Amino acid sequence: MKYLKVIAFTHKQIELKELGKLVICEENLTEKLHQVKAEFGITELFYVATCNRVEFVMITPQVVDKAFATKFIQKLEIGLCSHHSGLFVDAASIYEDREALNHLLRMSCSLESLVVGEKEILAQLRKAYDTCREAGLTGDGLRMFMNCVVKTAKEVYTHTNISKNPISVVSLAYRKLNDLRLCSNARILIIGAGETNQNISKYLQKHKFSNFAVFNRTLSKAQKLAADLGGDAYTLDALKTYDKGFDVIITCTSATEPIITPQVYAGLLKGCTNKKTIVDLAIPNDTAPEVLEQFPVNFIEVCSLNEVAKRNLQERYQELTHAEAIIDENIAEFCIQLKQRKVELAMREVPEKIKEIRNAALNTVFADEVLNMDAQARETLEKVIAYMEKKYISVPMVMAKDILINNN
Repeated sequence: MKYLKVIAFTHKQIELKELGKLVICEENLTEKLHQVKAEFGITELFYVATCNRVEFVMITPQVVDKAFATKFIQKLEIGLCSHHSGLFVDAASIYEDREALNHLLRMSCSLESLVVGEKEILAQLRKAYDTCREAGLTGDGLRMFMNCVVKTAKEVYTHTNISKNPISVVSLAYRKLNDLRLCSNARILIIGAGETNQNISKYLQKHKFSNFAVFNRTLSKAQKLAADLGGDAYTLDALKTYDKGFDVIITCTSATEPIITPQVYAGLLKGCTNKKTIVDLAIPNDTAPEVLEQFPVNFIEVCSLNEVAKRNLQERYQELTHAEAIIDENIAEFCIQLKQRKVELAMREVPEKIKEIRNAALNTVFADEVLNMDAQARETLEKVIAYMEKKYISVPMVMAKDILINNN
């Protein structure tokens, strides 16, 4: 476990608006991760980015400290100047060994989330891991850690009330939107067709909203979400010429520059002077600050949900100790599993060695004696040797695991 390392940039030390500068564009994500993996001698690596954290989880014998993190971030070439890169690294949390696993388990159980008790983080973690696994960035080590992460999170959500009546950033945003008492035929523009907007769309459907237009960089994704909502689909470029009006904009993309500029917003208004609503759940915001300065807007963003999140933390505080106890139990259990796995890996050559001994005995050492046996005797000998071969493979493994368990 000593090679498990985590570099974490989270909402606890970094403003949400700033965190977005660390997000890696999906188009060249795999390429960049492979580059740093090779450059820094990292055995396994995966990257997770959500609305309130960017983290790099790795298995490496390298010393991972602030100096390592600085070089690592610079090598990713995500457009940060050395000054900003230094500020981010200073605010980073670096974990290793048991502390790293504890952090991952706390994160998967939402104990480290902006809103404690939200379940989205587990799905986001699994998706991030699967993406990196499919890209060949991970191996047996992170597979075991992720199995522990998923198992622990499921136990916490099942055996505590930490997610009872769950309140996620999406549900908090919808509650604020709902407080505006919009009519069900309000014209809603959805910018971005990712998981966050898919989730908030479910709330909108549930409450009978029906007038949607979906905009996305990839048209096929916009079409899929629009089909689910019974709305129309457009590319992002179509925002500049869209002329059907709107009452609400819901936006969440991975863009690093504002999508809703004063020019785009003025074009969407088409001269309308009524106060509109923007729900911006992107990090960094998709809405340029000038829009809020120049136009009357009900603006709902992730940062504005912070106070509600704090109240949520207080309400669920009693459940934290129960969740932490489950985490401690799983870490202790995992330590034994990890030792057992080391035994399995160390002994994986045993079957081949035994087969070599078997073949040598039959074909070299006792070749003449075997050759002089009748068919029935030779068949019996083969069965005896095959039986002993299986036992010689399994018995040492079982004994080694028993020793580990008893010693613990």
